[in-house]
Amino acid sequence: IELEMPTVNLDGEVPVLASDPSVVQSLESCAMTWQKLISTVLKGQLKKVPKGDGAFAEIDLWREKNATLSDLAEQTKLPEVKKVLEILQEAKSECVGDLQIALSDLRKYHLEALDNVKFLSALERHLKNIAYGPGTDVVLNTIPSLLNALRMVWVMSRHYNKDERMVPLLERIAWEISTAVCKFVDLHTLFKEDRAAARKKITEGKSILQQWKKCYFTACAQVEESGSERFWKFDVKRFFEKTDYMAAVCQDLYDIVQVVTEELYNIFIPELTTVTENPKGVEALLREVNELTSPMKELKFDPLSIRNARNWKSVMRQFREEVSVENIKQIFVQNLKDPPLYKNHPPVAGAIFWSRSLFYRIKHTIIRFQEVEELLASEHGQKVKQIYLQVAKKMKEYEDQKYKEWKERTEHIVPHLLKDNLLTLITSAVTEESVTTKKNLRFRVNFSPILQEIIIETKYMEQLGLPVPEIARYVALQEDKYLRYTSKLKTMLACCHKLMETLNEAETKLLDDYIQELWRVLKSGHKRLTWNSLGIGEFIFQCTQAIGKLESLVHQIHNISEDISSKLLFIESANLFKLPLSKNSDELPEAKDFFDYIKCERAKDVAHIVRNYSAIPPLLIEVEGQVANTHTGKSSKLASYYAYWENRIYQVLTQLIVKNLQAFNEAILANVPLLQIKAVFSVPEITFQPSASEIDKMTTQSIQDCVEVTKHFIRWMHGTCIECPPQHVRKDEVVTFNFYSDVSQNPLLIEQSVLITQNVHKVLVSLSKYLNQWNTYELLWKSDQGTVLERLAAEKPACVIFDEQLQFYMKVAQEVTQQPLIKDEQFIRLQLAPLAFTVQEYAKAWMISLGKLLNESAREELVRLRDEIQVGVSNL
Repeated sequence: IELEMPTVNLDGEVPVLASDPSVVQSLESCAMTWQKLISTVLKGQLKKVPKGDGAFAEIDLWREKNATLSDLAEQTKLPEVKKVLEILQEAKSECVGDLQIALSDLRKYHLEALDNVKFLSALERHLKNIAYGPGTDVVLNTIPSLLNALRMVWVMSRHYNKDERMVPLLERIAWEISTAVCKFVDLHTLFKEDRAAARKKITEGKSILQQWKKCYFTACAQVEESGSERFWKFDVKRFFEKTDYMAAVCQDLYDIVQVVTEELYNIFIPELTTVTENPKGVEALLREVNELTSPMKELKFDPLSIRNARNWKSVMRQFREEVSVENIKQIFVQNLKDPPLYKNHPPVAGAIFWSRSLFYRIKHTIIRFQEVEELLASEHGQKVKQIYLQVAKKMKEYEDQKYKEWKERTEHIVPHLLKDNLLTLITSAVTEESVTTKKNLRFRVNFSPILQEIIIETKYMEQLGLPVPEIARYVALQEDKYLRYTSKLKTMLACCHKLMETLNEAETKLLDDYIQELWRVLKSGHKRLTWNSLGIGEFIFQCTQAIGKLESLVHQIHNISEDISSKLLFIESANLFKLPLSKNSDELPEAKDFFDYIKCERAKDVAHIVRNYSAIPPLLIEVEGQVANTHTGKSSKLASYYAYWENRIYQVLTQLIVKNLQAFNEAILANVPLLQIKAVFSVPEITFQPSASEIDKMTTQSIQDCVEVTKHFIRWMHGTCIECPPQHVRKDEVVTFNFYSDVSQNPLLIEQSVLITQNVHKVLVSLSKYLNQWNTYELLWKSDQGTVLERLAAEKPACVIFDEQLQFYMKVAQEVTQQPLIKDEQFIRLQLAPLAFTVQEYAKAWMISLGKLLNESAREELVRLRDEIQVGVSNL
């Protein structure tokens, strides 16, 4: 791939050549040709993919890309190319932009290819050891080094530090490793070799596969520990699904070699052919042992390929089905006390099933021995036969003992289990005295798991052909009925428990009678009815009816409770410190207007929340109608319920006041002015208008007014939800019982009240300190103007003295106008304009008085001068 150089003469200065239209046109044509060529090459290179499954294909791909792009990139550095670009840039040619983009892309992809070749080359030595290493030791030792190199590539490379690059590379490396293992574990030659050698190859192949996985996860941990921002969180199934499968197949192959070598060949020892009268039969059996591995030699598929997993599983199943004698004995003896059961099998029948299944397997083996009579009659054959008879006898004894124990136990225990009550308390510590305790009662269905187990055992015993006791058969025939009853009882109890969990203590006391009735109904299932009783269905019906009745009542009470709670929420969320909204910051209210506005708005909101409070008793009377069938508001059955809601109201009112005081305190502390006051001169000092003491008093009064909101909430008479009427304690004194006396004593409320007062006082103190700087002008009003001016007149000062004094007071008047006229301190804005105006007036007054004095002094001097002139003239 070569860049075609321009045919025009490029000798000369760039500006001169750029001014020649024919030169520029020729170079533009050349530039467009370059741009198209570079773009075509890049497009072709980007489409290229590795040719093959292994990691070498990826290395070769990047080397090819690097070679192509490097050659092209070197051509773009030629002096002719650079000068063409300079001329076109000087001529401001439009085509130079596209060429620059193409050159930029070329540089970028060339650098990428160069970087990838450099880092992938670091892996090549390790990959060659895996692909072409002379033995398994080389591969095993190479894998840790390879993973370490991969980790360094991930950390240092600019392109192989992303999932989309590293994951395919790891997949290719996994392919290289699995291919290497396939070469070592070749099934076409494996079973033709010495069995020890075969076993060694299989073990080493499995070790390679396990080493690959182990080293990968070690590298993952090292990446995390290195402090890298990006971890190896790849989809490991892509790397290990195939290699894990191959490791499992290696284990299968090892098992085959192990079984054939150490088990079957140890049974059919060569000496048997010398003692038996039928050596051909022994040889046939030996051939049969050898033929166990024949399917492995004649496989028409690759077992190490995960695509053939199903076929390999079938081959292994057939192989294992053909191997057993001593194994069965060992399995039986080892698992005698805790036999492995089939899914859903009960303990006793399951154990008998297990024993029989082992017997059938060993029986199948001995039948194959009987096909060669001489073999069975030999010493070794007799030994095998004796093992069979011993194991078979033990299996029969085991089965008989298991059955006998189960039969005796069943006949004894079933009558007692059927006498169990339907229900039992979950805890025996619960008493039956208080309604609160009953609310916490938890029943469970008392259908013994042992009884359920006996039913299942009975079914399986009959399948085994064993006779079962009549009482066990009777119970088994009733299984559907028991299941139906237990299901309904569990559903009923779940509904009952769930309902009780929805009740609070006040509602529990309120519904005492109904809970007592429900307890009375449930009690018969706990005390009287058994699984032999005929009235179980009727009991379930009565319980369901009682629960439904209570549930309906609870639902109605909860609806009313939600209405009351919503009214309390409305009361609790009331804003008792609504702040006036100003259209702009210059229209802040005066302090008195600010607190008057809060008081007025509070009165409106109090009327609303009081109406909500007054609506609560009618709702409680509605509950009274549902529970006690009366509408008096003073039912003794609801006394504790009234008290519960009155306590809730107290808590809500306390929360209302505390939250509002907290909100008001936050508003005071926020750096947002809410009201304004004035700084004024009140002889003989500078102060606020209104004064600090008046602001403190207004704040305290507003806090008190907020707390006294609770006086509007009249308490209920004891044991009722009826408001307590005013009480005449003395002749002219009437006492109204409300929540004020209780709420106002709350420590949190008192703490917030004190905190607000302190914070307001701090703001006023801070503003007072700020005003102290105006005391620099105090001579304007503290000096006695008449005395000062008399003394000055007596001194008969020169005009320059008057000028100095006038300049001083004029400067004071101007300086005041330059002072900030607003000072914001948290929630207060201090207006300084009135004070500044007063200072200016004092300064002007001094200027006027000095002017008058200067005027009088000048007039006297003129009169004296006139008199002197007249005397002089008269003397002439």
